[in-house]
Amino acid sequence: MKKFKLSLASQIIIGLVLGIIVGAIFYGNPNVEKYLQPLGTIFLNLIKMIVVPIIVSTLIIGVAGTGDMKQLGRLGGKTLIYFEIITTIAIVVGLGAANIFQPGEGINMNELTQTDISSYVETTESVEHEGGGLLDTIVSIVPTNFIQSMAEADMLPVIFFSVLFGLGVAAIGEKGKPILDVAQGVADAMFWVTNLVMKFAPIGVFGLIGVTVSKFGLSSLIPLGKLALLVYGAMIFFVLVVLGITAKIAGVNIFNLLKVLKEELILAYSTSSSETVLPRIMNKMEKYGCPKDITSFVIPTGYSFNLDGSTLYQAIAALFIAQMYGIDLSITEQITLMLVLMVTSKGIAGVPGVSFVVLLATLGSVGIPLEGLAFIAGIDRILDMARTAVNVVGNSLAAIVMSKWEKRFDEDKMEAYNAELAK
Repeated sequence: MKKFKLSLASQIIIGLVLGIIVGAIFYGNPNVEKYLQPLGTIFLNLIKMIVVPIIVSTLIIGVAGTGDMKQLGRLGGKTLIYFEIITTIAIVVGLGAANIFQPGEGINMNELTQTDISSYVETTESVEHEGGGLLDTIVSIVPTNFIQSMAEADMLPVIFFSVLFGLGVAAIGEKGKPILDVAQGVADAMFWVTNLVMKFAPIGVFGLIGVTVSKFGLSSLIPLGKLALLVYGAMIFFVLVVLGITAKIAGVNIFNLLKVLKEELILAYSTSSSETVLPRIMNKMEKYGCPKDITSFVIPTGYSFNLDGSTLYQAIAALFIAQMYGIDLSITEQITLMLVLMVTSKGIAGVPGVSFVVLLATLGSVGIPLEGLAFIAGIDRILDMARTAVNVVGNSLAAIVMSKWEKRFDEDKMEAYNAELAK
């Protein structure tokens, strides 16, 4: 008799549904946060614990295996060009959707609940005070203290150091072999730990969703239903059409890719954290046919420079607030908004509540009242779930596109993986 076993995706969905039910039943009860929040926090901390060792070890192995500085420079340049094109298209799709469907038109602000956004305002002020622009981001890529960057999980300096270290290991030849063996051992051990941590995912999801629903309730969705529907509709359009066409050009079927990432997408959606799936999508894209050095460089870098879902949402949210206040933005102002978004979304990547912080840093540039964000903060978690899932698809596809562009994609691996999925 075959033993019945629930897949990880099914377990996460059960955790999600139970979290919604518990949160709805105990809506407004502070004890829900007291008892369930630790479950979510422990799970997120477990993931954060393994992300940095995986990135450092896999990058050292991948880069040392390539050992070609010119090739790495070429990959870096192509990756950033690709990221800029795709995120710009995401902003254009967001602006287009908001202009066509006018989600903020006719909204009665008296019916909406204002949420406290002071923490986001403080974060924005500190980022602006420190000069959180694109040039500062480029400067901060070079770490003064690599150990500190690892401790703070500051990805760009970690990637920069790991790439240089990998090149150094390649340059010293045979002497570097013990270092490579250690890095390989760390990578293998950490992927084993990842699989162990994933067993806790359904409980973590249950805790995170239960707290969210108990805090905001499902009723907060109703007045802002049009905005939520538009954000979700635009996200689906972006994945199936924009990323679908990009995948087709690269010779990949977007539906196959979504099937490959099924568990990761459910997990990222449930937790609103793309970090929770970073180790797994790196591992999966490697099994799918991408070389280790490309996967371990492109996907973590994408977490700072290729947030397609976030930039699309920011464009819609900015116009929604403008429409709610009856502000009619001209084409010039919308182009200004787009250019500012292109810069700010890169400049302060990695900040908690990054989409809100980017919006706060952007709205003032075209005269949109910042307090408008307080009206949509209540449903931000629901919208964050969608944009996180889109970010995961975008970064996974980026690894495939770069592998194809570099003519190093393993088609046989992809076909074998797809055949395994079809069983």
